[in-house]
Amino acid sequence: MKLYETLNKVTLSEDLEVSPIIHGQWRLSEWGLTNNELLSLLNECVNLGVTTFDHADIYGDYSCEALFGAALKLQPELRDKIQLISKCGIKLISEKYPERTIKHYDYSYKHIVSSAENSLKQLHTDRLDLLLLHRPAPFFDPDEVSKAFNHLKNSGKVLHFGVSNFTPQEFSMLNSRLEDKLVTNQIEISPYCLEHFENNNINYLIENNIKPMAWSPLAGGEILKPKSDKGKRVLTAIQEVANDLQQDKLDKVIYSWLLKHPAKILPIVGTGNINRIKTAVDASQLPFTLEHWYKIYSASMGVEVP
Repeated sequence: MKLYETLNKVTLSEDLEVSPIIHGQWRLSEWGLTNNELLSLLNECVNLGVTTFDHADIYGDYSCEALFGAALKLQPELRDKIQLISKCGIKLISEKYPERTIKHYDYSYKHIVSSAENSLKQLHTDRLDLLLLHRPAPFFDPDEVSKAFNHLKNSGKVLHFGVSNFTPQEFSMLNSRLEDKLVTNQIEISPYCLEHFENNNINYLIENNIKPMAWSPLAGGEILKPKSDKGKRVLTAIQEVANDLQQDKLDKVIYSWLLKHPAKILPIVGTGNINRIKTAVDASQLPFTLEHWYKIYSASMGVEVP
């Protein structure tokens, strides 16, 4: 049996299942792939069981969705085998939008709908499986968001909704106004970043059976190439666990640390290197123990647990 055949899809709602490893497109414009090369990468991901692809309108200065869509257009039948995620709400200063004078957030009905419709156009698809609000905002009207979500759902353009970087209170506040409840919160989780363990977000998500997606699971290189004392502590602990597991791929240990958690964390792997994606997929097979998990957690805290 091939490894990916042992991977079980993760249920976010009664009619949405995603792969336990999500392929992130944040740096797609930096990978230097032709349309055909990208299409080949997408097919290799699907063959591994990685069928969920994470986008945002702003990625690559508003270019990554179009690059992905150009590849998908070469094989339209692939669309029914994958799940597409996008995000909206951040307005960047960009030459593509010369009228903007400051970076800000926009969660108006008009912007949410137009952003989602533009993502559909760029991705060459008729629907998004999941649309996320990219960041919480100090100027935020949940009723306006609800109106936009209802329109997108009723028109069949977006099938499910979620958020990114929201606290439990922000998540609960928005959810209270929605007919279709939020199905995920995409947050930063890694052995280096314990923020959402400390602010009770992980507990809140478990309580409400919401599976979080983890962006920057390798902490942007701060674990594998640490500059801080904390990063060095975490790397030492990961190396010790890797030695114990007779494992030479430290990133596999990091992904395993995430996958073993009962919150059903979904790591977002943002690489154009198929071997690194295979490593993430393979991580679910490591015989990770509770002591391994706490060795890494305690190293990140800098002290043993109370």
